[in-house]
Amino acid sequence: MDDVTRFLAEQQYVELTTFRRSGAGVPTPVWVAPDGDDLLVVTVDGTGKTKRLAHTDRVELRPCSVRGEVAPEAPRYAGRARVERDAASVARVKRAIGAKYGWWYRALTVVEPVLERLPGRRPRAAVVITDVVPLDS
Repeated sequence: MDDVTRFLAEQQYVELTTFRRSGAGVPTPVWVAPDGDDLLVVTVDGTGKTKRLAHTDRVELRPCSVRGEVAPEAPRYAGRARVERDAASVARVKRAIGAKYGWWYRALTVVEPVLERLPGRRPRAAVVITDVVPLDS
């Protein structure tokens, strides 16, 4: 794991910015966990993040608070992201997030198996972030 990946993986929250077709960025605070050289995010499929990643794999990352507040001096990073929807990929992300966030993650997902059976419930998707490099020098 390189220093950039390690730094971002150590953050409690990371602002993940995905981009609209117009080029406008849409920031979202997320949990992120490392897996080798990749950074992993779990999300609900069909959200804005997954829709925007369908047309561009460009993302930006910055450390942030739970509310998405970013310190003025926070470093910015660029990367590539892809959405993976297969069961093995989603399980990989859930394991990594669970290992990093422990009981916080388990508390939020304890009712997930029941909720997944409800009509209209959207499945989870894995966001795999690669090729992360600093934007600010």
